[in-house]
Amino acid sequence: MKKIGLYFGTFNPIHKGHLALGNYFAENTDLDQVWFVVSPQNPFKVNDLLLEDRHRLEMAHLAVIDQPHLKVSDVEFSIPKPSYTIHTLEHLFQIHPEKQFILLMGQDNLNHFNQWKQYEKILALLTIYVYPRNEKIVTKQKLQHKKIKMMDAPQLDYASTAIRKILKQGKSVEELMPYASWLYLKEKGLYK
Repeated sequence: MKKIGLYFGTFNPIHKGHLALGNYFAENTDLDQVWFVVSPQNPFKVNDLLLEDRHRLEMAHLAVIDQPHLKVSDVEFSIPKPSYTIHTLEHLFQIHPEKQFILLMGQDNLNHFNQWKQYEKILALLTIYVYPRNEKIVTKQKLQHKKIKMMDAPQLDYASTAIRKILKQGKSVEELMPYASWLYLKEKGLYK
């Protein structure tokens, strides 16, 4: 049974840090593949400056085109919004009974994981691999559970919010993004 890591995010836009983390999990853990689950809406985030779904999805596809262990999923575009993780997981288990899923979660999300819709059911369904985030973020809640595993993964040096800020200033983000995704962003004149 293939073991798939689910990396949820708006990927607004996708950047090299996302790929580094995805590849780390695919190459240094027991995962066979990592799926970037592009989310149309995060119930915890204000939906400002969220680029159209089709653009974020296309940039994600372009980013992983030559990455054998990485795949992009648009599963959340076909289920009712807002897209809660539990609903996505139930849908994925239904359409992919032959796969074992692992949820990849940033350490900062552990702070409010107990506020997620049906978080106990999520823990009943699968294991969660938690990766470190920015050192300034202190995990307030140490949710102890046998299915929550802290992983020694690389920290992302930059975030999509920083990339959007640089773009607003009219500067280039070519070095921060996969080339094909950056080219798409530039050609379409996105985030202006």
